[in-house]
Amino acid sequence: MTATTLTPLTAATDARAFGGKAAQLAAALGAGLPVPNGVALDWTAVRAMVAGDRRALAWLDTLEESGPWAVRSSAIGEDSAEASFAGTHLTLLGVVGVESLLHAIHQVHDSGLDEAAAAYRRQHGLDPAPRMAVVLQPMIASEVAGVLFTKNPVTGASERVIEASWGLGETVVSGLVSPDQYRLAPEDGRLLGRWAGEKDVALRLQADGSVAEMQVTTDLVEAWCLAEEQLLHLHQLAAHCDRVFGSTEHDIEFAFADDRLHLLQRRPITYG
Repeated sequence: MTATTLTPLTAATDARAFGGKAAQLAAALGAGLPVPNGVALDWTAVRAMVAGDRRALAWLDTLEESGPWAVRSSAIGEDSAEASFAGTHLTLLGVVGVESLLHAIHQVHDSGLDEAAAAYRRQHGLDPAPRMAVVLQPMIASEVAGVLFTKNPVTGASERVIEASWGLGETVVSGLVSPDQYRLAPEDGRLLGRWAGEKDVALRLQADGSVAEMQVTTDLVEAWCLAEEQLLHLHQLAAHCDRVFGSTEHDIEFAFADDRLHLLQRRPITYG
């Protein structure tokens, strides 16, 4: 085993080595989409690290930042049109320092060994032995975040469905809150309908880089978290993804920080 090096996320284009999540983020970065730049470790490097190969840790010497990081799974076969693995493999937020980073990589790797992940692989006819690559991205201290589907994931209707809440988007992805929901026309981003959620808690990035759950002030619990201009930016992001990925079906995780839109993840929509 030779010493492992970090790969800039822009260069992690080989899904066979870096997984679908990393490859799609690399493609998005290359096309000028607003993805937080980061680095990637291929699945062989992650496996060697977890096995305790000291040479596989050489990349730590080149790491310029101590965090906070978002440490994301990018298993081979993950985020494909056939298998999203959404909610199956781990993403760890607010990871600071080398020891915490190594522990997070171990946790992400081990999430591929979970019985739920194994059952998902069997269901989709995938290799039963997981090959887990990892993406490291700097944390975005978002004021609002959520998910955007370019087709209704339940009915298949041609409409953009957005779910959003205060703080980090993990509250929406994990079901911690009842988010606001917006429906937009795919042609021009026209608002078709909206429903206010009950957004009583938020996950927020702290000054030390950690993530904490906080109560949302009463006046914001049922207040709309996305403004008209932000909805337009999301519509435009979806249209840009159409051109980049040659598809109109996207499952996007996004965040707004300091009035800037960030694309955190993109995968094809999977039904079931």
